[in-house]
Amino acid sequence: MWCKGEQAVSPVCELGVVDRIGGGDGFATGLVYGFLSGRSLDETIRLGWAHGALLTTFPGGTTMARLPEVESFAKGGSARVQR
Repeated sequence: MWCKGEQAVSPVCELGVVDRIGGGDGFATGLVYGFLSGRSLDETIRLGWAHGALLTTFPGGTTMARLPEVESFAKGGSARVQR
């Protein structure tokens, strides 16, 4: 992603995709959240990536991931649900 001359690149990982519907919307909501909460560009792209990726691990195209789970995954934590 490029923003104001700055570049950020999302990580890559393998997940067990259950339903790919909604992954793009999940990415967009994570990205918007990152921008609105004043995160750095790197954090913002990681939040978008993490939420979009996690969303595909749930059935039905709707997220069941909570913010702490998304933030943990974005920082390099596990994609396993933390309950």
